[in-house]
Parts: sequence; C-alpha cells; structure tokens
Amino acid sequence: MNLKRVIAGLTLLAFVSLLSACADMPYGSSPYPYQGAAAGGAIGAAAGALLDKHNRWRGALIGGALGAALGGTVTEISRRASYEAARSGRPVSYESEDGWQRVEAEPLPSSRRGCRMVRERIWQGGKVVQEQEREICD
Repeated sequence: MNLKRVIAGLTLLAFVSLLSACADMPYGSSPYPYQGAAAGGAIGAAAGALLDKHNRWRGALIGGALGAALGGTVTEISRRASYEAARSGRPVSYESEDGWQRVEAEPLPSSRRGCRMVRERIWQGGKVVQEQEREICD
C-alpha cells in the first residue's frame, strides 16, 4: 500500500474527528469526551497504521476505534470525578473492573469564591500517566 495514501487517509480521519468534536452538544453535556475521543482516535489510527504492516488501513481503523473509545471514556470519567470531588469536598476515585486504569480526584483549597481547585491523576498499570489541576466553578 502506498504510504502517501495512508497518510492522506489518516489526515482525513483526524480532520473529520476534530470537526465532529466541535459539533453542538445536547443540553447538560460536555464537549470534553468528544475531544478526548477525537484525540484518541487520531493517535490510535496513526499507531494502528504503523503497527499493522500487512494492511495499514485495517490497523488504522482498529486503532482509531479503540483509541476513540478509550480517549472519550477516560476523559468523561476524569471530568465526573473532578466535579464530584469539588462538590463533595472529599477525594473521589474510579477504577476499571480489571484494576489497570484508575482516576483519582482530590479537592484543593481555592481562593476564588464559588470555585474549587481539584487535583486529578490518571493511573494506568500502576503508573501515573497524567496529573493536572483543574478549577471547577458552579
């Protein structure tokens, strides 16, 4: 398969994914899971195309689908954990059934009225893969 076609296909897939992440959201929902799914899908498609040397399109399709599902899910779970920790004032932790992935959110002191700072950690395989502080305002 021609490498230029694979790159063109992945570029098109990433562009369409990013456009869909900007679509109007239903009332009460958040754009973050869609953005996480778009980023995960693009990264997964690129990785899948590079790993499957016999059929790069198949690799891109499988990698993109898995990356989109994982990216959207982790983004939504981390957002929910942060909001729950900010509202309750207590640490919150979510863990996958197999224990491989965990999201922790703990409230921090905040100087702004009506807002809470939350430290969010995402663990995969016993290692912290992402740590950030997020401000949650009512």
